[in-house]
Amino acid sequence: MERVDAIVIGAGVVGLACARALAQSGREVVILERAGAFGTETSARNSEVIHAGLYYPPGSAKARHCARGRQMLYDYCAARGIAHRQCGKLIVAAEPAQEADLDGIRTHAAAAGVTNLEWLTGAQVRAMEPELRATAALHSPFTGIVDSHGFMLSLLGEAEEAGAMLALNAPVEGGEATGGGIRLRVGGAEPMTLETGVVINAAGLWAQPVARAIDGMPPALVPELHFARGTYFSLAGRQPFSRPVYPVPEPGGLGVHYTVDLAGQGKFGPDVEWIDRVDYSVDPDRAARFYDAIRSYWPGLADGALQPSYAGVRPKTAGPGGTPTDFMLQGPQAHGVPGLVNLFGIESPGLTSALSLADEVMTLL
Repeated sequence: MERVDAIVIGAGVVGLACARALAQSGREVVILERAGAFGTETSARNSEVIHAGLYYPPGSAKARHCARGRQMLYDYCAARGIAHRQCGKLIVAAEPAQEADLDGIRTHAAAAGVTNLEWLTGAQVRAMEPELRATAALHSPFTGIVDSHGFMLSLLGEAEEAGAMLALNAPVEGGEATGGGIRLRVGGAEPMTLETGVVINAAGLWAQPVARAIDGMPPALVPELHFARGTYFSLAGRQPFSRPVYPVPEPGGLGVHYTVDLAGQGKFGPDVEWIDRVDYSVDPDRAARFYDAIRSYWPGLADGALQPSYAGVRPKTAGPGGTPTDFMLQGPQAHGVPGLVNLFGIESPGLTSALSLADEVMTLL
């Protein structure tokens, strides 16, 4: 049986950030990833937006980590030449009745520390984006876009340079807390048992099953797990906008918004669809709802312009109609298992917050 200093479960963006921090602190680190490559699930199936932190409750973990992580991410990418752009975004009121929602967003954002939102009139919006229909909008200059794969590749590279090792096709099948640490049973083509003093459960969509599989972890402290699929449709032809465009939020998400990647390709999404298992299939028929939602702020969308693209799944700790929940970072002080840190409900703004979350994990240890 092999013993290592630390094990990170999950090679998504947050797991890789944690592995980098652990390895650079001098620990011997093994990263266990159930898939055949790093960052193939939640970390890759999103909008690649660097969020400003407009919508999260003041004082919440999401608000705190988004604000801190955003600046850390911009600095990290700039220092290493990782493709990104601080392009800003527009949150639009498509009709006068929605302007009160915009004002509420501005007030809420200011309470959370985002005080640089600019109110735009309809004429000012059209000067920035001529094809956009809006009676007013908020301009968020902190928002940007990033090459998420390039970011994860850099995190992995720096973790490996500091001595970390990545094991792919290595699902954690169970484990137990022992007097001397934590023992994990790892499946795959070459099953093995590892002992360690530190386990970071950054398994994303699988974090709750992993936690429940570790004997000694109190089951009552493992939160519920719900899956919310978000589908994206790409846009054929000329792109209408030069920056992300968001409608006012809808229950469960931020509405069907427009984002443009670093290559200039635009996409719309995600919507919100509650599902009972992880399923990345894209139903082309969902485009009908997209057309109606998009035309509320872009009437020029032509029939047939939307092409099915991809889907992502958000790991939620509350189901349909439930109160929106926060990031949950659960260390030994909370559950009593020395060396174990669980990260539950790491959905958006997880990509933006990754470096800040890794810092808190180190603090919890």
